[in-house]
Amino acid sequence: MFKKQISMLLVVLLVAVFAFTGCKSTAVTPPVTTPPTDTTPPVVTTDPTIPTDTTPKVIGVSVPSADHGWTGGIVYYAQKAIADWKIKDPNTTFKLVLADTAQKQVSDVEDLMAQGIDGLVILPYDSATLTPVVGEVKKAGKYVVVIDRGVLPPVFADVYIAGDNYAFGKQSAEFMVKKLNGKGNILIMEGIPCQVNTDRVTGFKDVLKAYPNIKILADQPANWSRDTGLKLMENWLQQFKTINAVWAGDDDVALGAIQAINEAKRETEMFIVPGAGMKDIVKMVMDGSDFVPCDVTYPVSMAATAITLGVYGVRNMPVPGFYQSTVPAKVILSADLITKENAAKYYVPDSIY
Repeated sequence: MFKKQISMLLVVLLVAVFAFTGCKSTAVTPPVTTPPTDTTPPVVTTDPTIPTDTTPKVIGVSVPSADHGWTGGIVYYAQKAIADWKIKDPNTTFKLVLADTAQKQVSDVEDLMAQGIDGLVILPYDSATLTPVVGEVKKAGKYVVVIDRGVLPPVFADVYIAGDNYAFGKQSAEFMVKKLNGKGNILIMEGIPCQVNTDRVTGFKDVLKAYPNIKILADQPANWSRDTGLKLMENWLQQFKTINAVWAGDDDVALGAIQAINEAKRETEMFIVPGAGMKDIVKMVMDGSDFVPCDVTYPVSMAATAITLGVYGVRNMPVPGFYQSTVPAKVILSADLITKENAAKYYVPDSIY
């Protein structure tokens, strides 16, 4: 009996030993893994909008004086861009000059050349008068950015920036035609004779070609002037008994025309289509005015953009975010139709314009 118990005990021990060794033999050692190599490029901390070239540069900026709202906005944004760039690039010096006549602007540009500028940013007072002197700047090898009114062939700037003037006229006409249901008597108030005005009027009249029942009673320049708009509208109100719509083509001109129409108490007979995006006009549209039911944008901030392009140009820098190595030769800003439905998007109460 005792021997039998001993035998059973040995069997149990053997089973335990085999079980232990079996478990041990199937144990898997985890493989040693090497962390993957990080191929992510290092983060660049330098601001790509700031020039790395520290060579001193001088940029002349010549724009018309703030003789009406839109040019006032141009002067404001030119000053803002210069102040911003003085902080970002202290190696670039700016010389801002304002001109109240085309002849004064010619003289200003000649003076800037004598001061040794590397580049010129200019909004010509008028295209024809300024084209020769801008041509001289180009011949001297200076970088030239022209804003808005342009210069005439054979002179070509390095960069031209403006709003889409053909679309500006086209948008205005399409709105007017729709509101008139394709028929009515209208007046056209043009701007200063230049390419900008030509493109706008062409865009406007191209739309009217398909609407023979819309009659143009009169078409005269108001020169983007509030006073001229007032006087012109006063004359037309005496001359024409039935006026259905007025294309002012400019917000300052529109304010003059609005004054004349209100004083004649004829505002319920017609509506007016301005243009440029002045906050006072946008507010009328936003408030649902039947008299001023729309506006079309022509941003004054293009002056600031032009100066920025001038900085990149004189330093031979690409525009940040562009894959091309040079600054674009032409920048055209969209002409947006402002109506009551979207006016809040364009209304900036603190804007100077």
